[in-house]
Amino acid sequence: MTRYDAVEAGSYRLAREIALEGLSSWRDAVAPHLLPERVVLDLGAGTGLFVRAFGSWFPDVPVIAVEPSADMRAASGLPMLAGDACSVPLDAGSVDVVWMSTVIHHVRDLPAAGAELRRVLRPGGVVVLRSLFRERHSGIGLFRFFPEAVRALTGFPTVGEVADGLGFAAERLEPVPQVTALSLADKVSTVRQEADTLLRSLSAQEFAAGLERLRAAAAVESGPVVDHLDLLVLKPVGGV
Repeated sequence: MTRYDAVEAGSYRLAREIALEGLSSWRDAVAPHLLPERVVLDLGAGTGLFVRAFGSWFPDVPVIAVEPSADMRAASGLPMLAGDACSVPLDAGSVDVVWMSTVIHHVRDLPAAGAELRRVLRPGGVVVLRSLFRERHSGIGLFRFFPEAVRALTGFPTVGEVADGLGFAAERLEPVPQVTALSLADKVSTVRQEADTLLRSLSAQEFAAGLERLRAAAAVESGPVVDHLDLLVLKPVGGV
């Protein structure tokens, strides 16, 4: 999994974290899986956006956060364990739900990760992903302003590659809307190349040109910025 340094971790929190109000559709989407007393592992928790969100939305659901980057853990200000998808620092059969938000494209050894996820899951447990998949990117408005960023999708897996690689079966797949920013002007103020996997693929010139397109649109367009990421729910093939 990708590890971020202190500068990137700070930029990530500024550029990538979304207000809870903007994530309300995600609250509704994951509610059937985050039931009281079910233990949730937030794997690749970053700066803790969903640790805080789940604590607000589902106060009776215990959440354990694991993040490989020491700088991300420090930036979160939350208790987190060091670990990654191939080395989870938890006992076997200790969690009911593994939550991974915009993480799976950083996992380079899917079979090893799948074995580790099956190890920590209790019988009947599920893996719930919030992600962008290579073949399902039409809901991402970023490409309107930074079209060259599409080439970074070659590094993103498809839904089938994730399920097959992990050794899990897809149980549910649907796009979920989120208010990424209150306006394009707000988006301009927070966009950071170093904080986004897609934008990091751009040259300095490509990023500057895209930023100018974004600023021009922000000058004439109003209203919230709504993007869609996919919710993918996976169950182990043959059960845990």
